[in-house]
Amino acid sequence: MSTETHIESLMLGYHWGSNYLFVDPPVSPTGTVGNTPARATGSSLEFMEHREYKAGDDLRRIDWNAYARNDRLALKLYRDEVNPHVDLLLDVSKSMALPGSRKEEAACALAGFFASAATEAHFTFNLWVTDNGCRKLGRSTGMPTAWDPFELTSVQTPADALQQQPPSWRPRGIRVFVSDLLFLADPEPVVAALAANAAVTVVVQLLAQSDANPPEEGNLRLIDSETNQRFELFLDTLARKRYLANLGRHQENYNAACRRHGAIMTTLIDEQFLEHQAVDDLLAAEILRVR
Repeated sequence: MSTETHIESLMLGYHWGSNYLFVDPPVSPTGTVGNTPARATGSSLEFMEHREYKAGDDLRRIDWNAYARNDRLALKLYRDEVNPHVDLLLDVSKSMALPGSRKEEAACALAGFFASAATEAHFTFNLWVTDNGCRKLGRSTGMPTAWDPFELTSVQTPADALQQQPPSWRPRGIRVFVSDLLFLADPEPVVAALAANAAVTVVVQLLAQSDANPPEEGNLRLIDSETNQRFELFLDTLARKRYLANLGRHQENYNAACRRHGAIMTTLIDEQFLEHQAVDDLLAAEILRVR
């Protein structure tokens, strides 16, 4: 896809995303002043509750009046005011631009979609790409028309990118990872890295229609997107069943890793998202709400 086509897809998703908002995360960044009341405690003037004093706590927060009443040391906890933040990590490996599919178009539309849903909720936003490590895309805090250009041509897997150069994400923010997940890696460390010190973690598996529903039978030429190796394969009913079974196990492994780390996983099909913008799983999980 050309840069102009990327921008068209980004802006199309941005338009769709304006109908949704991210839901406030259950835990917000501490020490950040903003306008949205958080569910976590912080240092603003609105009193929340008391907590028993623990060694190392700030002595200035001890409620001495409460100590005089019940002879127990307790701290005053206040409601912090913060601007929640969304970090989107986009898999830009070659498999995300599968020839003959609309996966690349859908990936760009999803990036614009989530940027818009963050903007509508008055959250800050950054886009990261898996290219030579996890790299923050320049000028991705504003409208997609201002973002630095990017290509879905990386030969590095997201797992390798996370290991080589982990992103400097905002603590206790919302993390969204968009990928087809069709790379060789143990899901456990991938999801663990995504969820570390996050308030909310969302793994969005984006598949092409042919990824999720391969043809019934015929000769196929498979090309490894990362290595360009070519494989000739005759796909029969048995081979198709094996492929679908392997895909199902792979998805369940990611689902299990997400459950262990408190993350949410959903699978989208490129054409279905582009034609219907179906995000029912994210609405049901209260990640998004309708504007």
